[in-house]
Amino acid sequence: MKIAFELNGAPAELEIEPRETLSEMLRGRCRLTGVKLSCEAQVCGACTVLVNGLPVSACTYLAYETRGKRVVTIEGLAESPEKLHPLQQAFLDNFAFQCGFCTPGMILAAKALLDEKPHPTHDEIIAHMDGNLCRCTGYLAIVKSIQQVAAGAAGNGHGSGDGAGKR
Repeated sequence: MKIAFELNGAPAELEIEPRETLSEMLRGRCRLTGVKLSCEAQVCGACTVLVNGLPVSACTYLAYETRGKRVVTIEGLAESPEKLHPLQQAFLDNFAFQCGFCTPGMILAAKALLDEKPHPTHDEIIAHMDGNLCRCTGYLAIVKSIQQVAAGAAGNGHGSGDGAGKR
């Protein structure tokens, strides 16, 4: 089946299998390897991407469901290689990654939260990020990074990227 959608701000059209997952399409056909695969059961959050501003588990979301929608991966978040998204910069500033495997999903989930609620409380951050697991236990630095962006202390605000969304 042929689908048309927006991928990281650019129009995309692909021929896919009806049973193909979004992660298979993004990693295999689009070569966007920032989409990580781990549990493949919608439990860990490593494969989180944004579809119309909402975080989805690309490992269980069917690719055909992106027809006519906006898809943003970690590769499409920064304005340019020289100008990272404020969340990406905050993760670097706070050493909020160790192995880095969970980082793309964490950043995209955090972006969805900040788009919905620009100044979340600590408890709201914890609750929202509950579906994203870090094997290296970098949670304190991750929460600190999200708080830094919410406070406006990283870059020029969190609103750049794909727009807005609700969880």
